[in-house]
Amino acid sequence: MRKATASDLFPTVRELATEILLKVETRKAYADLLLDQTLKAKSFSSQDRALLTELTYGTLRWKGRLDAQLAPFLRHPLQETDPFLRNLLRLSLYQFLFLDRIPDYAAVNEAVELAKSRAGGKAGGFVNGVLRNFLREQRQTAKPEPTQNPVNAFAEYWSHPEWLVERWLKYFDSTEIEALLRANNQESPLVLRTNLCQGTRKGLLELFHSRALQASPTLWSPQGITIQSKALVENLPGFREGRFQVQGEASQLVTYLLDPQPGERILDACAAPGGKTTHIAELMNDTGEIVATDISAKGLRRVQENATRLRLESIHSFQADLSKPLTGSLRRPFDRILVDAPCSGFGTLRSHPEIKWNRGEPDIKRLSELQNQILVNATSHLKSGGVLVYSTCTLIEEENEKVVENFLQQHKEFLLDDSAAYLPQQAGSLVRDSYFMVLPHKHDTDGFFAARMRKLG
Repeated sequence: MRKATASDLFPTVRELATEILLKVETRKAYADLLLDQTLKAKSFSSQDRALLTELTYGTLRWKGRLDAQLAPFLRHPLQETDPFLRNLLRLSLYQFLFLDRIPDYAAVNEAVELAKSRAGGKAGGFVNGVLRNFLREQRQTAKPEPTQNPVNAFAEYWSHPEWLVERWLKYFDSTEIEALLRANNQESPLVLRTNLCQGTRKGLLELFHSRALQASPTLWSPQGITIQSKALVENLPGFREGRFQVQGEASQLVTYLLDPQPGERILDACAAPGGKTTHIAELMNDTGEIVATDISAKGLRRVQENATRLRLESIHSFQADLSKPLTGSLRRPFDRILVDAPCSGFGTLRSHPEIKWNRGEPDIKRLSELQNQILVNATSHLKSGGVLVYSTCTLIEEENEKVVENFLQQHKEFLLDDSAAYLPQQAGSLVRDSYFMVLPHKHDTDGFFAARMRKLG
């Protein structure tokens, strides 16, 4: 029986980060949820909190390049290595290549001790040999040229799956692919949406500045605020009073396309966790009725928690699967419908880097079929003259334009509107072929797509 070590009783930041990486890889879990649970379960200094976050997200962002640089120092493929040791090696290389505040010898020594405590002396020797051989040679990956290098070199250097890079080279201009991949590996900013039912953006900014917080208005959304200070959201002034909701800037703009009006009956077909749902309520002055449906009971609880904190009363939640027709009282027609469809999420890689490793081409086919089903079922409940908005947070044509084009071909009673006419004035340029589309490398937002359609009378 292995003797208990200090690490068993007091896990180090690097051990906790490796455990999170292990669960993300083997369980396809979300890193942000695991990180949040870990940070709340233990007491961390601000320095350790920052390091745990950096090691977790940094290793996930650069896993493709890290794996390629590890490969020459392994006798067997990395995927055949023990999962914990595999992620420990990745994390250690990330420290060598991207962090300068941790001495290499200290990173090696701790990695060896973690390997020993986890899997014995042989594992420690294996990790020691791989890491010291890497430091001895320090091979650098050459930056590829977009017009000269093959897809695999580009995918390796910028740490994206090869199949995804190949798709994006067809979807975007080849001259912008490097900028997109680079942007995906940057840290996502914390963006808030001002609750206009509880005050103005100017007033909220003044509150933040009075508490010495760095905060600035967003460029595209008239309600958005970017927080530069490192702080827990729930500790920000105004959180408990419902002055704001965490919501990305691109996501905020989708609600303007819906253009909800006071007193209307509106369906948010895939509502959890409630960012767009609560925004709809605010733009309607909390009047009328918003029916928020989602397949997840847990997700709907988050919708209601957000609505309660924001002091919004017009939202009513119902658990429902929109891939099937609505039943009962939910069948009553709606003035407007938002279908923020389940998607592959490849527009959110700045905040969810694990998505590029945990999802693949089979997911795109499955999701596009689901998106079509949800769209068709939802629109059967729309009034004549009503507005339908379809949106995703991905940058995959099969889930975006192709879904809308297929829908419009089969439903001649719908007309595609020009999104520019409904966006805030400063965001009117965020349009591609009548569709709302924003990109991380061009607009410093998550990648988002949306289409606004009207049902003819």
